[in-house]
Amino acid sequence: MKILLIGSGGREHALAWKIKASLLCDALLIAPGNPGMADLGELIPIKSDAIADLVKLAITRQVDLVVVGPEDPLTLGLVDALAEKTIRAFGPRRAGAQLEGDKSFSKKIMREALIPTAEGRSFNNMRSALSYVETRTEPLVVKASGLARGKGVIVCRDPVEAMDAVRDMMEKKIFGTAGQTVVIEERLDGPEISLLAFVDGQSAYIMESAQDHKRIGDKDTGPNTGGMGAFSPAPLLTDELLVRVQREIIVPLLDTLKRNEIEYCGILYIGLMLTPGGPKTLEFNCRFGDPEAQGLLMRLETDIVEVMLACIDGKLDGITLTWKPQTAVCVVLASEGYGWKPDDQVTRGVPITGIEQAAAMPDVQVFHAGTAMKDGQLVTSGGRVLGVCALGADLADAQKKAYAAAAKIHFPGMQLRHDIGGAT
Repeated sequence: MKILLIGSGGREHALAWKIKASLLCDALLIAPGNPGMADLGELIPIKSDAIADLVKLAITRQVDLVVVGPEDPLTLGLVDALAEKTIRAFGPRRAGAQLEGDKSFSKKIMREALIPTAEGRSFNNMRSALSYVETRTEPLVVKASGLARGKGVIVCRDPVEAMDAVRDMMEKKIFGTAGQTVVIEERLDGPEISLLAFVDGQSAYIMESAQDHKRIGDKDTGPNTGGMGAFSPAPLLTDELLVRVQREIIVPLLDTLKRNEIEYCGILYIGLMLTPGGPKTLEFNCRFGDPEAQGLLMRLETDIVEVMLACIDGKLDGITLTWKPQTAVCVVLASEGYGWKPDDQVTRGVPITGIEQAAAMPDVQVFHAGTAMKDGQLVTSGGRVLGVCALGADLADAQKKAYAAAAKIHFPGMQLRHDIGGAT
């Protein structure tokens, strides 16, 4: 098969690595990709949100399967546009991608499905939002309803901070148009877990668990980010909890989507908080989590293209996923300013060294997220630059390998957390 992968981040590098290993993949095209993917397939300089150009590429290159990595093209309707040309694609259509692209819609679906989640309300008027916050006394969470690259959530200690967050989103537009509508929720307490599933429109196949670390600093300090690292499996998600999540969240969600005439096919990401009252849904995403994808895909033994085709064909019930028994740890190396400054102020263009030495270590993969080539030199080009991933016999072993590999990589201003998976 000739396969076209859309995207350019760490998640897409991991997907490219896994797709390239498939016995069903004869040729891999990647648009736009990044330098780390250059040895896995043909890089084509088309941005992931250029829907018409991507459809034209799929037609002219006679692509058999399109795999959509990031959320933007999904919410813009790339899968719908490909379907009109009878091109098979892995990922939900625009209607299903609203689960991630519109938090107000997602909250509405959760209420309709009676899915356990935080109590909350949506506002598209700042004065109304501020008036609502004034009536609250408890800690709140303020979320930009639209896509904000995983950073549109501000966890507030009190209503005063929540009012500042509302003004930042709706008046100062720190997240652009994503903050035109905000969702204000009660603040839940407990550890966060990421649960992902393959979905074929009728049924879901839950993957192994993972846990990521959102805050920029050690011991969960500093601002939220798109993710500073992850590990899999997550021991907190027991078999008992898994059954409860299936019964209380996944099944009601798929049933409610069907009632709303939304056939969901692709990846369903569930952000869970394990509260004293049981698991509650923080968010849904319509694609692999990043950096959770890197560790999960290192552990997945089943041919991923075979699974994707089963989802598209409604034959997921004929698939059995197998996983490596080892633990995976992914440590993100980020640019100076990431998490603390707006994206356009994050340091870029500085040289990176040591990747080859790190990648040569046993059980280690280095996935590029924000890199570019400049005058023959690999340089940083984004907030999250690299994901250094390792497999180990247990969590401690995987941590040791991942941090030993990360220590070989250098670029000016490099930030990383030192406690991915727990204190090291």
